[in-house]
Amino acid sequence: MLNMPKDMDVVTLQLPSTKRYQENLDLLLKEIKSHQEKHLIVAPEVFLTALDYEHMATAAKFSLNAIKILKKVVDEQIVVITLILQEGDYFINQAIVIHKHKIIYRQEKVKLFKLGDEDLYFISGKKKNIKPFEIDGVKYAILICFELRFKELWKQIEGADIVIIPARWGLLRKKHLEVLARALAIMNQCYVIVSNSSDSDMASSSAIISPTSEVIADDSLKAIEGTIFFREIKKMRRYIVMD
Repeated sequence: MLNMPKDMDVVTLQLPSTKRYQENLDLLLKEIKSHQEKHLIVAPEVFLTALDYEHMATAAKFSLNAIKILKKVVDEQIVVITLILQEGDYFINQAIVIHKHKIIYRQEKVKLFKLGDEDLYFISGKKKNIKPFEIDGVKYAILICFELRFKELWKQIEGADIVIIPARWGLLRKKHLEVLARALAIMNQCYVIVSNSSDSDMASSSAIISPTSEVIADDSLKAIEGTIFFREIKKMRRYIVMD
C-alpha cells in the first residue's frame, strides 16, 4: 500500500440493456465521456448485449469490435466491463479491465447461474484465476454476479482494497444482492462496488459500499458516484485485526 493514493473518485453504472447492441455501446461511451474526471467506471454484467442466447455468435463478434473502440477511448481512467466472447466453439462471459488504451486484466466467470440457463450457453472459467490484481498500488478483485454468493471466493480475494461486482441480478432476489455485497465489504474490510442492470426484471441496487458498511445507492439514477477513501480501509484493518 506504499504507493496507494489518498482517495479515488468512482462511478458505477445502473443501466438497462436494449436489444440494439450499438445503442448500448453508444450509451456506455456517453457515460464514459460524461464522467471523464472519475478514476474508475464499472458497467453492469454483459451490458452491451445482455444474455442474448439466440444470437451468441453475433454478440461475441460485436464485443470484439466494442473492445477496439473502448481501448481507443479509455486513457487514464479504469473501465471495467463484462462481455460475451467466443473461444473456438465455446462462449465465455469475461470481465475485462481497460486502462491507458490496453486490456490490463481479464477474468472469466466461474460460477454460472443455472437458474438462468448460463451453464447451457457458456463454459466456466478456472476458479484459481479469481484473485486480487494490482493497478498503481491499489489491489482490486472482481466477482461476477452469482459468484458473490460463494464464501470460498471471498477468501480467495482477501486483501483486495476494492471488490468490483458487475451483475445482472434478478429483481426477485434484490435483498440478497444488497445484503451479500454489504457483508462482503464488512468481512473483507474493503470497498465493494456493485454495478447491476436496471432492466425491468433486474434488481438495480448498484452501490458503492465502504468497509464500515456505509452505502451510496439510488435505484432512480443511471450512475452512482462516490469516493474511495483509502484511509478508511487502513483504519478498519488496524482497528479490527482479522489475523
